[in-house]
Amino acid sequence: MSSTAEKVTHVSDNVAKDRFILQQLVTKDFKLRYRRSVLGVVWSVLNPLLMMIIMSFVFSYFLRGSSVENYPLYLIVGNITFGLMNEATTGGLGSIIGAAPLLKKVKVDRWVFPVQKVLSAMMNFGFSLIAVVVVMLFFQVVPTWHIVWMIPALLLLMVFCIGISLLIGAAAVFFRDMIHLWSVAITAWTYLTPIFWDLSLLTNAGAPQFVIWVVKLNPMYNYLDMMRCAIVYQASPGATVLLLAVFWALLALALGLLVFRKTEHKFILFI
Repeated sequence: MSSTAEKVTHVSDNVAKDRFILQQLVTKDFKLRYRRSVLGVVWSVLNPLLMMIIMSFVFSYFLRGSSVENYPLYLIVGNITFGLMNEATTGGLGSIIGAAPLLKKVKVDRWVFPVQKVLSAMMNFGFSLIAVVVVMLFFQVVPTWHIVWMIPALLLLMVFCIGISLLIGAAAVFFRDMIHLWSVAITAWTYLTPIFWDLSLLTNAGAPQFVIWVVKLNPMYNYLDMMRCAIVYQASPGATVLLLAVFWALLALALGLLVFRKTEHKFILFI
């Protein structure tokens, strides 16, 4: 009985320690990100707004045949959502390598570092949402109850990013080329995802059904669609989109945990 109590106490202590380390690392990342920055947190609001203005000016002429009604809002929601994934996974990619000095000195659960990068990206995303509110106010878009779909969309995307970060973070320890490969993958992923274009353009252009299904199976298409349903379309996401969003999140997490657990004991030999 006492042995069970000791185990419970040990697990509780580890959870408390990991939570404390996460809080400290996220706070440190936040301070370093905006250190010596004149605009500070304001830049997280201005950046998506400026990108939206520039891209709207250019791409709105190419999308005249699409079904997008409020293109600036459509664009900024897509930009910041994809940017969240990009920042979270890119940070997770080098998280273990970057934590090498600490891992060599202190005994700490290694999964903390990829997860911390995802949480830091989520925090920065929160500031970017202020830019979305500004755009909604400017175009007089009144949110409906469908805005609550943003919560499961972000939670599922966070789980997806944690899984990917664990997977590629572990892979980068053994294969440093992963750092360059992920950059190429993100670029390709950007063009495969309807961030600044609409899926109806493929349909109107007579694209094969295979191409359309490839885009729809793209994990980020589903997360973007859920976010746009909550903010832009003001409707509930389709059952297929919702199921695929859950599927990709669970698959990424399962693969990430599997690879991370299988390899983490060798990290110290390669970092």
